[in-house]
Amino acid sequence: MNRRSAIKQLFIIAGGIAIATSCDLSSNATSIELKNIQMVKKDEQLLAAYVEAILPKTDSPGAKELNLHLFVMKMLDDCSSPEDQKLFLESLKAAHEQKANTAEEILAYLKGLPEGDKFFSILKWRTIQGYKNSEYVMKNKLKYELVPGRYNGEFLINA
Repeated sequence: MNRRSAIKQLFIIAGGIAIATSCDLSSNATSIELKNIQMVKKDEQLLAAYVEAILPKTDSPGAKELNLHLFVMKMLDDCSSPEDQKLFLESLKAAHEQKANTAEEILAYLKGLPEGDKFFSILKWRTIQGYKNSEYVMKNKLKYELVPGRYNGEFLINA
């Protein structure tokens, strides 16, 4: 074996170890990487159920199908203040303790929250924001023409 191939194999092994240690392959990890908040798979599933209760599947896809819970998680992680993040996670844990499992129980829990509840306002706002910016809505619901729009040189004006 020559020195060049030995160094090459050493770098391949070192790169593989570096990549393997950066991966979290546990079954308790969330689907996306979060930097500022700590969530587990159970929290993600609960959030998906709550988001689905806000925008259920009808003739159009529901929030869970559009992965809006991932959008809510990422926006909470990146764009919310630490106080809002802490309050949201505490409220999510409190919601989990209520044992609301079905869509009806989740809706009843959300309706039972006091007016102006920060948890519900963040959840609702980010869910609707994610829906309005989703690929489904942008491709199928919005009919957008670039400004200035079409030019019709032969438009008849009735005076």
